[in-house]
Amino acid sequence: MQRATRAMNKQIRQLSLPTMYGMLFTALYDVVDMFWIGMLDKEAVAAITIYLTLFWALEILNEIVGTSSVSMLSRSWGAGEVEKTRTIGEQTFAFKALLGSLGALILMLCLPYFYRMYTTDAKVISYGLHYGYLRSAFIPIFFSSYTVNTILRSTGDAKTPMKLLLATAVLNMILDPLFMFSVVPYTSIRGLGWGMFGSALATCISYLVAFLVGFAYLLGGKAPLSIRFKNIFHLDKELDKRLLTIGLPSGLHMLLRSLVTFIFLKLVAQYGTVAIATLGIANRIYQFCGMPSNGLSMGSGILVGQRLGSKQFAEAQQVAYLSILNGLIFSLPLVLVLLLFPSPLLSLFLGGTVPTSDAAFLVRIYALCLLCLAVSSGLGSVFYGSGHTRPILYSSLISGWLVQVPYALVVASLFLLPLPWLWTAYLIGDAADALVRWIWFSNRRWMDEP
Repeated sequence: MQRATRAMNKQIRQLSLPTMYGMLFTALYDVVDMFWIGMLDKEAVAAITIYLTLFWALEILNEIVGTSSVSMLSRSWGAGEVEKTRTIGEQTFAFKALLGSLGALILMLCLPYFYRMYTTDAKVISYGLHYGYLRSAFIPIFFSSYTVNTILRSTGDAKTPMKLLLATAVLNMILDPLFMFSVVPYTSIRGLGWGMFGSALATCISYLVAFLVGFAYLLGGKAPLSIRFKNIFHLDKELDKRLLTIGLPSGLHMLLRSLVTFIFLKLVAQYGTVAIATLGIANRIYQFCGMPSNGLSMGSGILVGQRLGSKQFAEAQQVAYLSILNGLIFSLPLVLVLLLFPSPLLSLFLGGTVPTSDAAFLVRIYALCLLCLAVSSGLGSVFYGSGHTRPILYSSLISGWLVQVPYALVVASLFLLPLPWLWTAYLIGDAADALVRWIWFSNRRWMDEP
């Protein structure tokens, strides 16, 4: 039994570690990107914080189809149905591109009004529009690059997506300062001085290059599963329906989380531009530190789908337990760093300025949230891998709307308490989310066909 467990754990890490490293590289870019943006001023940090709140709400479309495709691709691949897997991959490209194009148009139309909901600072709004219009126009490319990675991971190739994400991150980090500043800080290298627009352009070019390389790889016949170019230009109603319905609960989960984020951002805005900027910086740090758990969840979810496809139910459950354990092991060093050194971390993004005690408190709260994330992500692997994503929706509804939001409204709007009280809502909500997921995981209904 121990030998079988070690073998399974090795397989989880073989599939998850490349995914984890790739996501870490991407998150590292996000951290470096925030470092450069922080060198402009706090208004620039606030602008990107507001934009990303809206952007990740739109990413719900990518999440819905992506979650469905992971379950469908991994199950059909695990069952040995190669041609069916190929058709699903091709249709995922077509459907995601359509949704991404519609979403980009809506986002660009809403952008000015969204900024005015959260700030009257003309500088923040100007920064946000310069950044947001270009980033929004490239959303179809962003969606398509995720499709490349999903197809490769679901068919057992986790290393190529890692390399593509690494290339994206490195190219981003090179182009960012060259495009943003007239002279690259700490050097004598001359740049273009395009500010926030330059930051957006660097991101768009990097994702475009990674997508083109990955897409060519899938077309070239060397990938585990090749796709046919002519088949990505038509829609299959039956497949598209499944791509929407299987992942819909996961999408509704993200929608509920996004609405919670909108409310929190509005509450944080009551405390001023500095508070918004603090939240943006802390979020980037947290997202970077959360990549091990998220990467393990993605890799484990594929293994769960493959095990269920071959009727190995006990092994699928074991994957979830090992995913939680690995998530805790990888997260612990990061938790300690955030707990012990919150102020030095924050000062890196504030031009050396000493952060407030409120900001340091948020980083410590996020450190504890990482432990909850390790549990939630490990449990989430069985829901995403099996196609039973409703428990994700239920956990979001209960933790966000019945626990987190009421608490936040009471402390920030009713009693007008200091910021640390509001920051505590993140930990309370994440702990509730992990608990609810555990309850649904324990009933084992996710082992049935969705």
